[in-house]
Amino acid sequence: MAILRVRVHPGASRNRVEGYGDGILRLRVTARPQAGRANAAVIEMLAQFLGVPRSRLNIVRGATSRSKVIGMSGMDDHALKEQLQEIRQRGRD
Repeated sequence: MAILRVRVHPGASRNRVEGYGDGILRLRVTARPQAGRANAAVIEMLAQFLGVPRSRLNIVRGATSRSKVIGMSGMDDHALKEQLQEIRQRGRD
């Protein structure tokens, strides 16, 4: 299982990935942190961003915090970091 550290800013004007650095993926989601809406938005956004099914992602730690640890089944840490670096490079082109 791959582990991804995420920093979430709920209640944003639009959903977007702010960037990846220092081992942390920064996200902005429009959903408010009420009744798990922001967490659901984070999982949905990550699934689309990484191109994986939502069922492979789960919040391991930080369900009530802006700093979260997301577990991703079916991928190891090395493969996840390579994928994030590829996405990061595509954003620079």
